Amino acid sequence: MEGMDPLLISARFCGPNSSGNGGWSAGALASHVPERGLGTASEVTLHRPPPLEHALRVCTFDDVATLLDGDDVVATARAVVDCPTPVPGVAAEIARAAESRYPGLVDHPFPHCFACGPQRAEGDGLRLFPGTVDDVDARPRVACTWTPDPSLAGSDPELVDAPVAWAALDCPGAWSVDLAGRTIVLGRITAVLDALPRIGEEHVVVGAQLGRDGRKWHTASTLYDADRRVVGRAEHVWFEIDPAAFS
Repeated sequence: MEGMDPLLISARFCGPNSSGNGGWSAGALASHVPERGLGTASEVTLHRPPPLEHALRVCTFDDVATLLDGDDVVATARAVVDCPTPVPGVAAEIARAAESRYPGLVDHPFPHCFACGPQRAEGDGLRLFPGTVDDVDARPRVACTWTPDPSLAGSDPELVDAPVAWAALDCPGAWSVDLAGRTIVLGRITAVLDALPRIGEEHVVVGAQLGRDGRKWHTASTLYDADRRVVGRAEHVWFEIDPAAFS
């Protein structure tokens, strides 16, 4: 055992009302994987919903970080070599237009989600509203814009905190799936940050559906800066669940 550190997931960073946003929680844990940083990929597996406002512990051993709630494993993160392939981007004006087609504005399983909840106030949640755009290679795609609020800064007041960047890479993948009549939650995310998003700069986030295996869905997402450079990219595994389990 190389270390044991505390981790608390603030209620601000919820996905469902009672548990942490998967992307934020995964990014917070990934920051504990030894020798991980910009340009390196980490894979995080969520074994159970991350509890909010609760004292958790992070155990690191070799290149693995484990998030513990008492003796229960909440999530594990490990270093990986292969990085996700970027989803083709779209122009900011196309992404802005797509936001009016965001299905979550009409029907959202978790309307207070830190990343994509429409009931979060400006400057509180990310308010990512990914709507459909033209398909590429027959893969359904969604896109939206995102201008990070100063409250999301990390140690550098001009840059977003890394777990927030992971959150931005989370939900746009989910909304590339047709969620009418179904609810999915994050089971695994593999992500790499090539840079940190800049506060006050308009970014574009795109998500793409990669395939389905029973109740598992595979998606990808990419975050672009104002110059259309890749800031971060991710691939996800989602599981269809009974939404009553999170009510």
